[in-house]
Amino acid sequence: GLNTHRDFAEGARAKLRESTGLAVAGPADPFEAQGNRDGLVELSGAMKVVAVSLTKIANDFVLMGSGPRTGLAEISLPELQKGSSIMPGKVNPVIPEVVLQVAAQVIGNDTVITIAGTQGAFELNVRVPVMARNLLDSIAILSSACSMLAEKCVDGLEANIDALTRHAESTPAIATALNPHIGYDKATEIVKEAVASQRTIREVAIEKGVDEVTLDEALDLRAMARGSQA
Repeated sequence: GLNTHRDFAEGARAKLRESTGLAVAGPADPFEAQGNRDGLVELSGAMKVVAVSLTKIANDFVLMGSGPRTGLAEISLPELQKGSSIMPGKVNPVIPEVVLQVAAQVIGNDTVITIAGTQGAFELNVRVPVMARNLLDSIAILSSACSMLAEKCVDGLEANIDALTRHAESTPAIATALNPHIGYDKATEIVKEAVASQRTIREVAIEKGVDEVTLDEALDLRAMARGSQA
C-alpha cells in the first residue's frame, strides 16, 4: 500500500512462515483481497461443517447412552460427573453436552462472519475485527471440543453388547431383508405378528415356515451393519 516500506508485506509473511511453518503467500490480487474477506468466510464455513457433524455425533452418544432402565442403554459413557444435584445416582453425558454447546456457538460465530463478509464496499471490507474475533473463538473452542470428545468420551466408550443385540434382533425393520426370499406380503405379515405378539422377527418367521438357513442368510445383522457400496 501507499506509504509502506516496499519490503514490509513480504517481511511480515516471512515472519508468519517462520512462526507457523505454513506456506504463507501474498494474494494474487491485492485489491480483491482487501475488498473481499472470502478466505475467512470459507474457513469459518469449514468449521461450521465440523460443528454440524459433531452435533449429530454428540446427540447420538446422548441417546445411545440414555438409561439404564428406560433409555436405549446401548453404550456406557465415561462417568466424569457422577451424581446430580436433583436426581441421586444420575450420570450426565457432560462431554457430549459440552460439544453440543460448542457446536452451537461455532455455528453462531459463522453467521456473524458470513454477515461481516457481505459488508465490503467496492475495494475495502473493514469488518475484519469482528470476523477475526469470532474466527479465533471458533478455532479455539472447536479444537478443544474435538480433543475433549476424543480423549474423555470416545476413548472410554463401552458397548452394551446385550442391549445392542436385543435391539437389533427385535426391530421389525430387519424384516426388509426377507423380501427377496419370501416376498413383501409375507414379510409384512411376519412384521405385524411380531409387533402384536412382542416377539422377534426370527421367532415369528420360523413359526410361519421360513427355514433357518434362509433366516441366517437374510438376517445377518453384522452384514447389514456393514452395508453395501451404492
